[in-house]
Amino acid sequence: MSVKLESPTHMVAADDFTGKKVIDREGIEYGKVKHIQINQNTLSVCGVTIHQGFRKDYFLSEDYIDKFTEKTLLLSRPPIRIGSQVIDTDRRKIGKIKRLHRKPDTNELESIEIADGLRHSKILSKSEIWGVGEKVILGITKDQFKKLE
Repeated sequence: MSVKLESPTHMVAADDFTGKKVIDREGIEYGKVKHIQINQNTLSVCGVTIHQGFRKDYFLSEDYIDKFTEKTLLLSRPPIRIGSQVIDTDRRKIGKIKRLHRKPDTNELESIEIADGLRHSKILSKSEIWGVGEKVILGITKDQFKKLE
């Protein structure tokens, strides 16, 4: 005699999410789900690893996740990523994000390092970020950025 295992309707295998497109509310695509990260103590989802091309994987914590649909992972807000273009309040190009500095215990963003040339970079706190979308917008002008040490 065999018994058919039935799982509750709200439960889904984590493998079903790999390969799904990751998009935000504006329809911008950020890559595909590579891994679902699980907290060992609570057994709840603590984030996802996103694959965005050759050797461009990055982690998004659960506070970025809005919901999974049949074909996509919908983000509640756009992520700040390495390589993202940075502009000022007047839409003038400043540089690209070189590094993200996070708190080790919570993985919360503390500051970003912006490359403004081949050898120069500057670190700005997350409070200097005015907005995030396709590009990261700073709350300062390019002239103010140049004067920073």
